Amino acid sequence: MRLWLVIGAVGLLNYLSRLSFIALFAQRTIPPWLLRALRYVPAAMLTALIVPMIVSPSLPSAGQVDADVRVLAALAAGAVAFISGSTLKTLVVGMATLWLLQIVLPHLA
Repeated sequence: MRLWLVIGAVGLLNYLSRLSFIALFAQRTIPPWLLRALRYVPAAMLTALIVPMIVSPSLPSAGQVDADVRVLAALAAGAVAFISGSTLKTLVVGMATLWLLQIVLPHLA
């Protein structure tokens, strides 16, 4: 029962914290400088999630990819994203590069 009370309290606090922003900004206009800054939040959040997964060292074991391979695949995906601006092309090239390097590099060593 105690666990359910904690889950309920955390859920309620989460809901109230989100509602506070809606209630706070519902009748106000957001300054243009803040709107410009908020445009970069999704890219910053995505970068904060992806970069540690790419550059973190991992011990080589079954099913894990070497960090160098991940960095090369990320660079290829980044180049495609910069040139084309297409999310689908970026995903396809990044994953294809990762898989290709996983297949080719062990045979070269």
